[in-house]
Amino acid sequence: MATGEPRPMIAALGPFYDQTRDLSWLVVRATAGGFLLIHGLDKVIYRTVAAFASGSLARRGIEPSIPLAYAVFFLETVGAVCIILGLFTRFFAVAVGIQLLIVVFIAHWPMGFGWNRPGGGFEYPLFWGFIILAIGLRGGGPYSLDRKLGREL
Repeated sequence: MATGEPRPMIAALGPFYDQTRDLSWLVVRATAGGFLLIHGLDKVIYRTVAAFASGSLARRGIEPSIPLAYAVFFLETVGAVCIILGLFTRFFAVAVGIQLLIVVFIAHWPMGFGWNRPGGGFEYPLFWGFIILAIGLRGGGPYSLDRKLGREL
């Protein structure tokens, strides 16, 4: 049993927990990266950079919208795949975290904490921002390409 961990109420589960503890981080990282990838693929497949830049960014006063739109497309596709694989995990988590801060405070904050708002409030992107923050703090974890390479940014 790892030191500092609480004893399981069912002692027979201790070895199972010891062996799966590190896998839980892989699940968190792959889920966060996977959901981010879905958003990125939606943009890449159904929008153009120019349409996203003018429709989502410039309309909210986020400039320069074209280079930032390319950054969003890149982070939500290539960055998401890297987070899933655990490659350059901290770099991409920090970059996506900055993007989510912008999304929360510019796009969603004015709507408030909207449980029943049709457009939603800031709680969902803020939640994902904190998940990405945790990934940035922890890095790729034991089941990552960063660990396999023996280096992290």
